Amino acid sequence: MTTKIDLCSMALLKLGEKPIQSIQEDSPAAQLSRTLFNPVIDALLSIHPWRFACKSFDLVRDSDGDFFLPSECMRVLKCNGQIIGNQIISPSDKMNILCIVHVDVESMPAYFISLAATKLAMEFCIPLIGDQSVFRTLAALYESELQSAKFIDSATTSSNAIDDFSLINVRF
Repeated sequence: MTTKIDLCSMALLKLGEKPIQSIQEDSPAAQLSRTLFNPVIDALLSIHPWRFACKSFDLVRDSDGDFFLPSECMRVLKCNGQIIGNQIISPSDKMNILCIVHVDVESMPAYFISLAATKLAMEFCIPLIGDQSVFRTLAALYESELQSAKFIDSATTSSNAIDDFSLINVRF
């Protein structure tokens, strides 16, 4: 099971740096980890409708008659209403929305862990080692891993098999 420290250490190792033992250390690497980890991971989760980060919510109107986005919702994927700020305007009494939510590192699949480590290494690169060529190499690796991760994530869908359709049954 991968932890936040493991993920930051993987990113540091990709830069040729020593891994950290704690995010509370008094080192530039630990300070960068504390500062950048959450925003980078949340941005990475938000750029694609990752299946492992999708969650459906059934909403009901509050006492004022309004729908509000759940606090854990980072990005709305499906909603049959108009979103204004954290409020949803809709004539319905009930609403179902599909969102991207924050996922703990321990629950992330391996293909995303590798992608996240590379993205963190990119973000750590210039402040820690200041080498543009390493940054460009990491950026190319990131793009490649992003495409692979999206493919793997999309391939994990369940099939929408048609079990009982008379025209198909006649053919067999």
